[in-house]
Amino acid sequence: MTRRRTTLLHVDGTTLRVGRWRGDQGVAYVAVPPGARPPRPTAVRECIAILARRGYQEAVTAALGPAEQPGFLDAGFSVRERLHLLHRDLHGPLLERPRLETRRARRNDRAEVLGLDRRAFAPFWQLDDHGLHEALAATPVSRFRVIAGADGGEGVQGYAIAGRAGRRGYVQRLAVDPDAQGRGVGGALLADSLQWLLRRGATGVLVNTQEGNEAALALYRRAGFRLQPRGLAVLRTPLAAVPGPS
Repeated sequence: MTRRRTTLLHVDGTTLRVGRWRGDQGVAYVAVPPGARPPRPTAVRECIAILARRGYQEAVTAALGPAEQPGFLDAGFSVRERLHLLHRDLHGPLLERPRLETRRARRNDRAEVLGLDRRAFAPFWQLDDHGLHEALAATPVSRFRVIAGADGGEGVQGYAIAGRAGRRGYVQRLAVDPDAQGRGVGGALLADSLQWLLRRGATGVLVNTQEGNEAALALYRRAGFRLQPRGLAVLRTPLAAVPGPS
């Protein structure tokens, strides 16, 4: 494994995706790949022992559903953050058309997108360049759109990444510059993502947001998303006290 991208780790008959957490050299990231079975505690313990030997001091998971969490919790992880999970059926009422024009994100937008991301999110959730790449690569097909400033060329007011895997769509990331909030930027980016997912054959779409982010929660609910009865959780564990195998 390198510190600059995630790789697959095969432990105790289970596959996990591991890498560096969003620019922090001391924090490892652990995820359950799509379609992989939830790991047993023995697999998680072996994984974090390997990560500790590679110099990491802490490990955090991707946002895990209830069925994916027990192996991590039994291996000593605890809840770091809880998130709402929301779903929208794309066979419902006609979707709203974007009220603001979006355009395809360009390579030279990335620095500004990451700066916007830092302004929009708390440090734990902020993306670095590698995290942005991972968000774009998380699904087989993705769409990366921005809304530029009033002149159509200078400044990025918001961006969204949507993805599709099979018949399921995902809103992977949606961020609005705090200075542009209240102008319909988030709603336009969300409407654009939903229209694209519908055209691409998705029948439903999932999105998550941190508990306490009331503005994002209100945006998604206005767009027809419904809270799911059991949300997601990001788990963490310190690694310094985890012994590796002798």
